[in-house]
Amino acid sequence: MSALPKVYVTRKVPPDGLDILRKSGQVQFDMWDSDDPVPRVELLKKVKGCDGILCVLTEKIDAQLLEAAGPNLKVVSTMSVGFDHLSLDELKKRGIRVGYTPDVLTDCVAELTVALLLTTSRRLIEATHEAKTGGWGTWRTLWLCGHELANSTVGILGLGRIGVAIAERLKPFKVKKFIYTDVVPRPELANMIEAEYVSFDELAKQSDFLAICCALTPETHGICNWNLFSKMKKNAIFINTSRGGVVNQEDLYEALSTGLIAGAGLDVTTPEPLPTHHPLFTLKNCVILPHIASASYTTRNAMSALAANNLLAGLRGEPMPQELKL
Repeated sequence: MSALPKVYVTRKVPPDGLDILRKSGQVQFDMWDSDDPVPRVELLKKVKGCDGILCVLTEKIDAQLLEAAGPNLKVVSTMSVGFDHLSLDELKKRGIRVGYTPDVLTDCVAELTVALLLTTSRRLIEATHEAKTGGWGTWRTLWLCGHELANSTVGILGLGRIGVAIAERLKPFKVKKFIYTDVVPRPELANMIEAEYVSFDELAKQSDFLAICCALTPETHGICNWNLFSKMKKNAIFINTSRGGVVNQEDLYEALSTGLIAGAGLDVTTPEPLPTHHPLFTLKNCVILPHIASASYTTRNAMSALAANNLLAGLRGEPMPQELKL
């Protein structure tokens, strides 16, 4: 009888995914049993001879790692919807299949995006600080005034499942118009939220609220830079829950500190974690979260289960529930 396929799991897996791996009886697996990233040197040792890897977005699956793993590696399953941490060309060259976890985190990310948008636009972090530190005095006419969604134009950069889900949640706030920009028009998705396709420049000029929902690719790297911010309205709110790499943070700091735009809410940065001395942390009009868009118990368990099922199906040579076509 042949030995079971060998799998390395690069991070402590939520219960649903772990149960699937354990009860399948189809693999022998070793797991880095910690919430902290596995050290790179350790990772390169552990993947040697593996048939499969289940990873998260903090692990770079590149040529060095694939060489260390060796020729047995057949499947990489990532517990993420983003795949910028995977060297897709290297994986394709070696014929290694890739599973990922779209759809299951759509609602969770959309909810967090709306929460971050409202927190930023209505200056809730500032208000909480004032209440705690004695700044709350008599009622003042324009104190802590923010910007409301009613009758506004909401722009979306990168209209996919998450962008649509964000718009669906914002519509009851009496948003006047949704606009979007993408590589190509996406009429089927746009029709769901009655969104208008516009150019990149028009997206910048028209948006009162701009939500960044695009994947990080060579084309989108640093796309949110001075060129974008300089065309935006002074009352505009910029929200990024996609990937930190799509934003030029130096340009964003200048735009926020000079009043070029009203505020920014970021769930993602470069690097992560963002150093506590970073200039963006000094700004009252910038809300920064520690990459928690998918952080609900329901979603993280669903992501882990899908990642585990992708891995097992790939090792059996069967269609994955969610395979990234290379």
